[in-house]
Parts: sequence; structure tokens; C-alpha cells
Amino acid sequence: MAIVVNLDVMLARRKMQSKQLAEFIGITQANLSLLKQGKVKGVRFETLAAICQALDCQPGDILEYRPDE
Repeated sequence: MAIVVNLDVMLARRKMQSKQLAEFIGITQANLSLLKQGKVKGVRFETLAAICQALDCQPGDILEYRPDE
């Protein structure tokens, strides 16, 4: 996959648990887990903005483009 989700890295840097983030942004832990694993086909800008607000980061800190080999 060309887009890599680095949400685990940001959670660790901010010393926040997935459960806390899910509650803060208003999604289920299951949906957050799918997002962290990169198993979603898309993410709403509203959700991405809420994640960035909660983690005090930029979208580029969470999403990374890696060209397919």
C-alpha cells in the first residue's frame, strides 16, 4: 500500500492510549484500530482534524506516502 498510517507512532510520542483518542474524537475503538492498521479506504477530514487536534500534530505526521516497489 502506498499510504502508511503512523498513528501508533504519534500515540506513543504523546503518551496517549488508543482508547483515550477514540473517546476524544468520537469514534469506536474498533474503527480507530482499523485506521491504525491501514485497513480503511478513506478517512473523513473531520476525523483527521480531530486526531490532529488531540495529538497536536499535522496530517503529515500521521499519513505517509511510500511508493510501491
